[in-house]
Amino acid sequence: MNFTELKLDPKILEAISYLGFETATPIQEQVIPVILENKDLIACAQTGTGKTAAFVLPILDKLIGKTDHSIDTLIIVPTRELAIQIDQQIQGFSYFVAAGSIAVYGGGDGKDWESQKEALKNGTDIIVATPGKLLSHLNMGYINFKKIKHLVLDEADKMLDMGFVDDILSIISHLPKERQTLMFSATMAGNIRSLAKKVLHHPVEISLSMSKPAEGVDQKVYLIYEEQKVNLINYILKERQDYDSILIFTSAKSKVNDIVKSLRQNGFPAQGISSNLDQQKREEVLSAFRSKQIRILVATDVMSRGIDVKEINMVINYDVPHDTDDYVHRVGRTARQNAKGEAITLVTPREKYKLIKIEQLIDSVIPKLEVPAEIGNAPKWEAKAPESAPKRKFFKKNFKKNPKA
Repeated sequence: MNFTELKLDPKILEAISYLGFETATPIQEQVIPVILENKDLIACAQTGTGKTAAFVLPILDKLIGKTDHSIDTLIIVPTRELAIQIDQQIQGFSYFVAAGSIAVYGGGDGKDWESQKEALKNGTDIIVATPGKLLSHLNMGYINFKKIKHLVLDEADKMLDMGFVDDILSIISHLPKERQTLMFSATMAGNIRSLAKKVLHHPVEISLSMSKPAEGVDQKVYLIYEEQKVNLINYILKERQDYDSILIFTSAKSKVNDIVKSLRQNGFPAQGISSNLDQQKREEVLSAFRSKQIRILVATDVMSRGIDVKEINMVINYDVPHDTDDYVHRVGRTARQNAKGEAITLVTPREKYKLIKIEQLIDSVIPKLEVPAEIGNAPKWEAKAPESAPKRKFFKKNFKKNPKA
């Protein structure tokens, strides 16, 4: 569907065209009309489907003609990276619309706090905030949320996983009851539905490609020993020297520097990013990665939902994520907006059960590759059954029939 068919204001269409977009994604086709009709919404869609634009565009459409400086829209997100990403997209889409926004998050200095305080106190059209930092401002008593018309809970599943449910409910208690509430999540688990019942009013429910990577992602896995991982990554990178944007994920921030050091020692300049870096440095690293000044970026799961970089060629999972949903968000960094990408996961024998859970979640069997001989002897996917197995099966069968035997 072309964006012109979605009944958006010409100014919004001009901004969309300016940014090079023509055709709406499936989630945008379904979500935008619902938001324009002022209905509450709960939508399930994975990252990389154009979800942010699906709620930003119709909200900006409604802001056209707004004359006061009151806060109209509050968008709550789990991480500072996602807050910054959404704020940047709002600024891009509002190029031809007189709408202001600010990202409110922790980790900055005193100047950041003062600029956030000023925007919250004096009003700006759209606030994109993490729960903890927004509550800190709310508790100071200078925020006026009386005219808020839209509340967006983005990455709701992640916020609940991070323990933000009480913070979210506390924030919502300060908002007008008459508002439009939009909830987006990668999964539709029981805790999500429980929260939806508390904050949504007769919502329209939309589920799209629930918890599955985009079709353009070429997924593969290797079974390998922990000590062989760096050598295998070196092999993979040598085979793909034409790739100019590679993202490597690890579940532990303590591993980031070790991986970066090993890659550099083998001739692959890499940079790491995790919560150990201060906010300014993290933004500098992300900016360099976006502009292709950094070819290889090593990151933690905290970053998996906050990296908005076009044309990432490949994602490598150095280890299997603890949370199966995080697999979808990791590999969702590539093959965005119907593009193609590659995702390779390194699995140790003790992580095989995690891989099974991932395959159950995405309802697909991921192709298993043999480790190259030059890497050394690696574990095998299928272990040969011991010779005693038939005897065990025989006794098991007969003991069931005759328990006294």
